[in-house]
Amino acid sequence: MLAFAYLSTTHCCFLSLSTTSGKSPLLPAATLDIFSMSSAGSSMKSPPVAKKVNHVMELFGDVRVDHHYWLRDDSRSNSEILSHLKEENAYTDSYMAGTKQFEQQLFTEIRGRIKEDDISAPRRKGPYYYYTRTLEGKEYVQHCRRFIPNNEVPPTVHDVMPTGPNDPPEHVILDENVKAHGHEYYSIGAFRVSPSHKLVAYAEDTKGDEIYTVYIIDVETRAPVGKPLTGATSSLEWAGNDFLVYGTMNDVHRADKVWLHKLGTDQSSDSCLYHEKDEKFCVELQASEDEKYLFIMSDGRNTRFGSYIDVSMPEDGAKVLTPRVDGIDISPSHRGNHFFIRRRTDELFNSELLACPVDDVSATTVLIPHRESIKIWDAQLFADHLAVYERENGLPKITVYHLPAVDEPLTSLKGGRVVDFIDPVYCVDSEESEFSSSILRFSYSSLRTPWSVYEYDMNTGISVLKKIDTVMGGFDSSNYVTERKWATASDGTRIPLSIVYRRDLVKLDGSHPLLLHGYGSYEMSIDPTFRTSRLSLLDRGFIYAIAHVRGGGEMGRQWYENGKLLKKKNTFTDFITCAEYLIEQKYCSKGKLCIDGRSAGGLLIGSVLNMRPDLFKAAIAEVPFVDVLTTMLDPSIPLTTEEWEEWGDPREEEFYFYIKSYSPVDNVKPQNYPHVLVTTGLHDPRVMYSEPAKFVAKLRDMKTDENVVLFKCELCAGHSSKSGRFETLQEEAFTYTFLMKVLDMIPDVGAGQN
Repeated sequence: MLAFAYLSTTHCCFLSLSTTSGKSPLLPAATLDIFSMSSAGSSMKSPPVAKKVNHVMELFGDVRVDHHYWLRDDSRSNSEILSHLKEENAYTDSYMAGTKQFEQQLFTEIRGRIKEDDISAPRRKGPYYYYTRTLEGKEYVQHCRRFIPNNEVPPTVHDVMPTGPNDPPEHVILDENVKAHGHEYYSIGAFRVSPSHKLVAYAEDTKGDEIYTVYIIDVETRAPVGKPLTGATSSLEWAGNDFLVYGTMNDVHRADKVWLHKLGTDQSSDSCLYHEKDEKFCVELQASEDEKYLFIMSDGRNTRFGSYIDVSMPEDGAKVLTPRVDGIDISPSHRGNHFFIRRRTDELFNSELLACPVDDVSATTVLIPHRESIKIWDAQLFADHLAVYERENGLPKITVYHLPAVDEPLTSLKGGRVVDFIDPVYCVDSEESEFSSSILRFSYSSLRTPWSVYEYDMNTGISVLKKIDTVMGGFDSSNYVTERKWATASDGTRIPLSIVYRRDLVKLDGSHPLLLHGYGSYEMSIDPTFRTSRLSLLDRGFIYAIAHVRGGGEMGRQWYENGKLLKKKNTFTDFITCAEYLIEQKYCSKGKLCIDGRSAGGLLIGSVLNMRPDLFKAAIAEVPFVDVLTTMLDPSIPLTTEEWEEWGDPREEEFYFYIKSYSPVDNVKPQNYPHVLVTTGLHDPRVMYSEPAKFVAKLRDMKTDENVVLFKCELCAGHSSKSGRFETLQEEAFTYTFLMKVLDMIPDVGAGQN
């Protein structure tokens, strides 16, 4: 059922439903108003019609009949269902056949902006620089490192990895391109180097179902060390050089156990460190920055508590750090003689930062008190510093504090230095940094600024750009305008919007197409980030906007609380308010407004389509959670029980009827709908493929217009869709082609197109 997973850029992630049951030249702006393409030819297929089989569900005196319940097959092997999904793909291919040449040109254009042979910003860790490398024409990365000859010299922000002929050579630890050979899907969920730098443990998924196999290899020889660990989650950490700590999941895909594995032994002899039996909680691992402690965190939607493991004595087991108290959410770390704990309660909703002695966790000191207008969302510890990631007025910020010596008392922190950023809207993410140094690494991006990695000297305040993603093809960020606007909901709530468009193309007279994106769940902040492929829209006169609706975390914890459970509809009405604002302010018109969302954002799209279909020209719902009520009523579906604190438990009457009032599948009705594209992955463990399949079937059956509804199911992928970097770009080219086709924006590039 739903699991956390927002997929946008490489830095930002989301929750959604799962079940195991059951280079062409850029077209100039002048082409905006050119020829429309024929949407159908003589070989156009008719859309598939899913048969209807009555499946009656009754609760609280309410009867629902699901005619397409039969589309659910937990084994993903039913030949009739697979045939139906293939027919859907064939229909989509048929409808889009006339635009294949344009789609390929668009893909070439998007790919042409990528520097294919590149490396990430090298990260110093111990005596090595670690980084990933991409190769021209290859889908996946290589994991690499270089030795630092003078590694005893403390690092500075001005350091550069030496790459000359007389410097230590590059060593490729793992080449994902080699490992992915023979697999339709390949993803590494964790890559962990041992403290000795001699071994690497990595978690591998070759199906897309997010069930991982953990391999341990010798860094230098790449030879396997012991047998792989199977049935694991991607939660994986070293406990010294001889032990691994990893997680596993139960039959309904809930991460419920944490294990200690001693290298050289069989997995069957691993000891269970923790078993979370409460079906509303899942477990995850968190390592302290000084690598001296591992924390086993039991995580619910409103409560979080945990235990700790002393890495020097892992076989002593886990000790309780904080007991479970409903409504209290903690996130710990460690430095010297103290644990540092970020704590949220119902009253202290934006969190406070505490410290307590390791030998007396009850003796807490408030370092940063709770503030109603500033949310603490992350904290990063160093030997002498503390970096606090906060959110204020919808924007992230970093405040750095100097800490007293380890043997001195810890009191409230004062005089923090704020790191400055220049764009009106932007995204900041923490990066792994050297605990013993005074250098903070973070990534930065905005709607017009490519992903950048900075190193910040916390003693001097000097910031140095270590790498900015290269955008080929003459990209100039000054050509683009980014804005923060506010729409006002009917209850007076001001909803932030992040907007970008090309300065020389857009007139703000309502004539331009606009793509509005939304999410609004799980307290996830969908910050404005850069995406090279989006330039293909902006450079054709599109405006792109993000509606930061309630249910997300952009405006603090209460922003989330006011968009969940019995206030969930605020998410949908906020999005509609933002759409109406953009039309009123002449950013676009109804005939040019397109919307998209993924996962729980797909629920948003499905709901607003039912509520206000007249507002939109086209909608894209990717792996959408659209059958909320039926799924939430079935505890046998993976992750359902964990989600009751997000959506409510519909086995209670109040929640049943409230969820039913917005669940997309339950609210499709006879009315005109815009053009719709729905995508899914057959092996998705978060949102089962059958949910979007049912939504599409019911839409086609009930809508009263002639607009198209397309369904695209990746048969060898999961929630994240295809795994290769160019495969991902191809999917984006397809999506953009769909938008431009229904907007009559595709040029006539030859008779073959028509």
